[in-house]
Amino acid sequence: MFIRMTIMELRTESIDAAVGIFKDSVLPAARAQKGFRKEHLLIDRQTGKFVCVTFWRTREDASTSEENRFYQEQLIKFMDFFTAPPIKEDYELIVADENP
Repeated sequence: MFIRMTIMELRTESIDAAVGIFKDSVLPAARAQKGFRKEHLLIDRQTGKFVCVTFWRTREDASTSEENRFYQEQLIKFMDFFTAPPIKEDYELIVADENP
C-alpha cells in the first residue's frame, strides 16, 4: 500500500469551513479515484495545521491521481484558507496494525 500525506497550514478561523469542504467534496471525489482505499484528516485547531493522509493500492494509483489533476483540483478548494504552501510527502506502508 502507498500513502500520501499532505500537510496544510490554514487560517484557524477557516477550520470548520475547510472540514466541510473535505467531508462534502474532497472525500467523495477521492472515493471515485482508481486505487483509492481510505483517507484520514488530522487537525490541530490551535495552529490551523491539517494533515491529510490518503491510502492507495499502489504508487502508480497515487501517481495517476496527480497526472489526471485530481490532487491539484482538491488543493485548489482550500486556496483561500492557506497561510503557507502545502507540503506533499509520499510513503510506502510497510507495517500496519489493523487491530481495533
